[in-house]
Amino acid sequence: MHDIKWIRENPEAFDRGLARRGLAPEAARLVAIDERRRAAIVKAEQAQARRNAASKEIGEARKARDEARAQALMAEVAELKASIPNLEAEEKAASEELDEALAQIPNLPLDEVPDGVDERGNAEHHRFGAKRDYGFSPKQHFELGEALGQMDFETAAKLAGARFVVLKRGLARMERALGQFMLDLHTNEHGYTEVAPPLLVKDDAMFGTAQLPKFEEDQFWTVGGAYFARRADGYLEDIAQATDVAALQLAFTQSEIALRQNRLGLIPTAEVPLTNLVRESIVDEADLPMRLAALTPCFRAEAGAAGKDTRGMIRQHQFTKVELVSITTPEQSREEHERMLSCAEEVLRRLDLHYRVMTLCAGDMGFASKKTYDIEVWLPGQNMYREISSCSVCGDFQARRMAARYRTKEGRQVRHVHTLNGSGVAVGRALIAVMETYQQADGSIAVPDVLQSYMGGMKVVAAK
Repeated sequence: MHDIKWIRENPEAFDRGLARRGLAPEAARLVAIDERRRAAIVKAEQAQARRNAASKEIGEARKARDEARAQALMAEVAELKASIPNLEAEEKAASEELDEALAQIPNLPLDEVPDGVDERGNAEHHRFGAKRDYGFSPKQHFELGEALGQMDFETAAKLAGARFVVLKRGLARMERALGQFMLDLHTNEHGYTEVAPPLLVKDDAMFGTAQLPKFEEDQFWTVGGAYFARRADGYLEDIAQATDVAALQLAFTQSEIALRQNRLGLIPTAEVPLTNLVRESIVDEADLPMRLAALTPCFRAEAGAAGKDTRGMIRQHQFTKVELVSITTPEQSREEHERMLSCAEEVLRRLDLHYRVMTLCAGDMGFASKKTYDIEVWLPGQNMYREISSCSVCGDFQARRMAARYRTKEGRQVRHVHTLNGSGVAVGRALIAVMETYQQADGSIAVPDVLQSYMGGMKVVAAK
């Protein structure tokens, strides 16, 4: 969420930032809404002040036995009393219109973010390692997994539909090992605090990290319990019995409100609950930076991914990920971004996987990001780099949506925190990278040294 005061004072800079994201100017429209809001506030305050003053004048008029003036003042007070709710409603409507408009606008890129409209504008930052040479043609992960009898997409489709997988035996254990290894690395060596958060969250939490309102269709939603079922049946009956358009619209509106009030969202990433741990709170500066890590399942509807990566595990509705979140002061956030990137990179370095780091251009960044690094791991079976981690600094954009603040050390000032998030890393994609990188000519998968202790000493994943 943007600061309307800053937009009023820097309209050209705001519109330049939007232009870098390929968006039309918005400053004039937002300022105009804010001017209506502020004008309504002034009118309401003036009306209330005049009402108070006139009420005092009534007493003075009666003391002076000026009944005509007293009656005139009483009429004025009554008129002011009747007008104030309208002025307050006008202010509320303008405030809601402004909040709704601001909620739809993405964060502005930092100056050093490269220009560009899509992934073609991204800039390579650096690389680690080199592509391996194989004495055979490397296979893709799903070819390897299916041949081993340990990766089953057909059965998963029977259970849940497309974009799910059933892992078995060695590959199931390797996925678990990868997650545990990453979590141990980040908590034991990188100083992150392990958190086990809820996997279901309210709309407010989704709004705080900017999944809502713009990306509602990308989420999975659940509504639960017999209570809601009874309510839904009642609204369906109201809809069926509607006799005119107005009644039908009212019934639909009431049913939608009931749905939203009773639903919970499956987390698309642990960024949502971790970042929202500081929502509507004021933390002490001495407690910052706050570094949090979680290993959780993640759920994404992939509404915009029709036809993309339909084979294999690259793009799943359910996957496991280690998420890193940092809560910092504004002065710490840029350095923390570089630190978070290095923590995520260390996972791939310990696994000895070749990768490159890309600085995303303005047009390819996520909605809440001011600057993003993507780590792209090399997949020899696909013969291409694929994203395995995305590390973003969001400034105070999410903090304003969450009302997350901190008190300075002197205790004299309360400011919005800065938030950062990154994958440390996506476990399913790490499994893919290990399978394709460590595949052997006979179709088995060598277990990286760092994972062997997590797999009971297993050195090779092979078919039975």
